[in-house]
Amino acid sequence: MAGVGKLLKQAQKMQRSIESLQQQLEAKEFDITAGGGAVKVKINGGGKFLALTLDPEFLKEDAKFVADTVLTAIQDAAKQAKEHNDSEMQKVTSAFQMPGMM
Repeated sequence: MAGVGKLLKQAQKMQRSIESLQQQLEAKEFDITAGGGAVKVKINGGGKFLALTLDPEFLKEDAKFVADTVLTAIQDAAKQAKEHNDSEMQKVTSAFQMPGMM
């Protein structure tokens, strides 16, 4: 049963590491632009959108073009945040080798 205790301690340590990482990810911010800087999106590493800024001149463009550009910026922001999140999470979880979980 000593193995179970060790496994439990390792799982608790991993949980604390993940919680710490989640706090760090919430603090990390990404600024993404599209349309030559006409659209700016700010997102944190946890995937929470923080700001959307649109150049007033850009809003005079065709509505479909504006919508497509905004959507592209949002998708890029979400993708970058997720990739960063996944990469950082992989670093934390790969440090812990759980027997029988490989």
